Amino acid sequence: MGREPDSNNSSTNSANSSLSHELFEKISRFIYNQSGITLKDGKEALVASRLAKRLRALNIPSYASYFQYLEKDTSGEEIVQLLDAISTNVTHFFREPKHFDILHEKITTWKNAGQRRFRIWCAASSTGEEPYTLAMVMAEVCGLSGIDWKILATDISTRVLDIAKTGKYEEEKLKDVSSALKQKYFDQIKLEEQKYYRAKPALRERIVFKRLNLAEPPFPMHGPLDFVFCRNVMIYFDNNIRKPLIDEISRLLKPEGILIVGSSESLTGIITAMKSIGPSVYANIRK
Repeated sequence: MGREPDSNNSSTNSANSSLSHELFEKISRFIYNQSGITLKDGKEALVASRLAKRLRALNIPSYASYFQYLEKDTSGEEIVQLLDAISTNVTHFFREPKHFDILHEKITTWKNAGQRRFRIWCAASSTGEEPYTLAMVMAEVCGLSGIDWKILATDISTRVLDIAKTGKYEEEKLKDVSSALKQKYFDQIKLEEQKYYRAKPALRERIVFKRLNLAEPPFPMHGPLDFVFCRNVMIYFDNNIRKPLIDEISRLLKPEGILIVGSSESLTGIITAMKSIGPSVYANIRK
């Protein structure tokens, strides 16, 4: 979600005006090399507004000085802050609900066939709504005891991971969650007269949150995974980043394991062991 700078801050306005096209291209290349995220021409104003807060926080007077600071950052800490600043995080519970119906159907089939261990990877977890939705579906099918199931939730942004780990959301955020599921899997809490819902410990403990850069395979997981949800993130990548990512997902998925991408995404143009079995749904045909 975009965050606008304070329009009354004169140093911010001065910094914004200094972002030349040449400097924008340098910053874009840096971001691409660090994360695989492609920033297309015409995004100068967006990048300027997203980075203005970093300039204020570091008391750096210009984007040119900030870029020099980035290049000299051997700790990697400011790179993380940069990626947090430019990452767009739009998500909600049960987003694209048909995908969760597919998860429910497949896990039920495999469970009825005798499978008692399930592993799911949510590859772009953002503030946590997606992995907690996955956890509710898994809990409905498999329960919270007796069957071994876990969800790995990863994101490049440490900021959104910190939010996700709390499992705490404003009441409005759960508008697409049924009353029955809210009562079953969330505790209602009140902070400063504001109503919140927090995922119950039994649900939270089924999810492991980790920072991961999808542009840097191979990943430290071993698999086999049953499902990978990698939704609405590959739209920011070119095929030079997508191809190795899809190959790594195929390596991690079990044969006939399922990859789900966003409804506006596809694997068209990529040679892969993933076979389309429906809109935005792929099965791993790797032997």
